[in-house]
Amino acid sequence: MTAESERNLTRTTMMGMVVGSMVGAGIFSLPATFGNATGPFGALIAWAIAGTGMLMLAFVFQFLAVRKPDLDAGIFTYAKEGFGNYLGFIAAFGFWAGSCLGNTTYFILIKSTLGAVVPAFGEGNTLPAVAVSSVILWSMHFMILRGVKQAAAINKIVTVAKLVPIITFVIILIFAFKRDLFTANFWGGGDYSFGDVMGQVRRTMLVTVFVFIGVEGASVFSRYAKNRADVGWATVMGFLGVLCLMVLVTLLPYAVMPREEIAALRQPSMAGVLQHVVGTWGAVFVSAGLIISVLGAYLAWTLLCAEALFTASKYELVPKVFGRENKNGVPHVALWLTNGLVQLFLILTIFAQYAFDLTLELTSAMTLIPYLLVAAFGLKLTGTNETYESDPRRLRNRELLFALVATIYAIFMIIAGGLGHVLLACILFAPGTLLFIFARRELRLTTFKPAEWILFAAILLGAIIGIYALASGAITL
Repeated sequence: MTAESERNLTRTTMMGMVVGSMVGAGIFSLPATFGNATGPFGALIAWAIAGTGMLMLAFVFQFLAVRKPDLDAGIFTYAKEGFGNYLGFIAAFGFWAGSCLGNTTYFILIKSTLGAVVPAFGEGNTLPAVAVSSVILWSMHFMILRGVKQAAAINKIVTVAKLVPIITFVIILIFAFKRDLFTANFWGGGDYSFGDVMGQVRRTMLVTVFVFIGVEGASVFSRYAKNRADVGWATVMGFLGVLCLMVLVTLLPYAVMPREEIAALRQPSMAGVLQHVVGTWGAVFVSAGLIISVLGAYLAWTLLCAEALFTASKYELVPKVFGRENKNGVPHVALWLTNGLVQLFLILTIFAQYAFDLTLELTSAMTLIPYLLVAAFGLKLTGTNETYESDPRRLRNRELLFALVATIYAIFMIIAGGLGHVLLACILFAPGTLLFIFARRELRLTTFKPAEWILFAAILLGAIIGIYALASGAITL
């Protein structure tokens, strides 16, 4: 396959990948998640913070795609270019492992949804649930092995199909809107003080990160783009479209149900809201949409995971074996390791008390690390004036602002996630570094530079503390 023939993704196809990656399990759980934490006022603040931060990150992806067109794997090549090989690996591994955790979350939610009809599935982490999830996992694995382009085409169809119940939900609730009920719910209870409202907002932060993961979808597949400028357009337009859907799905339920009733709904809570408005068929309709959405998102994320590991091998951050492709042009070794890790996470969920919450939060924590490095690279690029020599100063200042806000947002979200999630991430990063060590030995290069030794030592220490915290019960799964 020639490089030219590979470049066949249009801007609409890449926008579909962004939407398909972002619209997964999270959107169907938003009503109860926000209802349990806050009212419409707090929700508006939460979406303003999350929307601004992630939009700035989308803008960073957009201008980096134009200014650094040679870095065509996005999520980790920026970290490698700006901060060296080991941080490039950290970005690649964080994105890959976080995405595998996200895929595990999808399986848990599917089985939790079906658990309302099949009690043996429980909350999605029982033995029967894991067994059925494993069958689905490997069935899709062998389908993807038939070819990336075929799987991408299926993802485009699934993206359209899963948007139908979400848009239907929004339209029905707009017509059912009760202004007095929305007003009664507006402040979300409490004493209406700034501290109380911000306390409500903080309880929604991790889920906003989770539902926005996937904003880099077009960037990861940029090597397939017909036109590099389309990568940035697809990223921003896909993000804005999904943001509008997220806000509407969050706010409209407050206009048809009291907040206390929304908070008490079982997941997927969107089904319970629509059932309240139109009857049982609404719950069935949304539940079916959720299953289609989650399976489609799983397909998109599996492609993203395998592609990230494949391109990391091309940049010599992981062993060369992950750069092998089968006769259909699929990075099959990367795909096997990706789904092998998902299978391991599925088995581990049997021992987790709150499997869905744990995987959701850890997915967010792992993925925020490469996001931070991308934003920091954008900040470094604008700060050093590289590639801006012939551009107006106001353009550089504008993109500097985008990168600065995105960097601050990523740091804030990592801190808000808590030390426990950082320690759990270290437990994954420490053994994962073996991939980097093997890659450096293949090339007969020095493994770490002095500063990288310090970083690795910190990660190793964090992993040891994390394991001790798990063993002592200070951190619970």
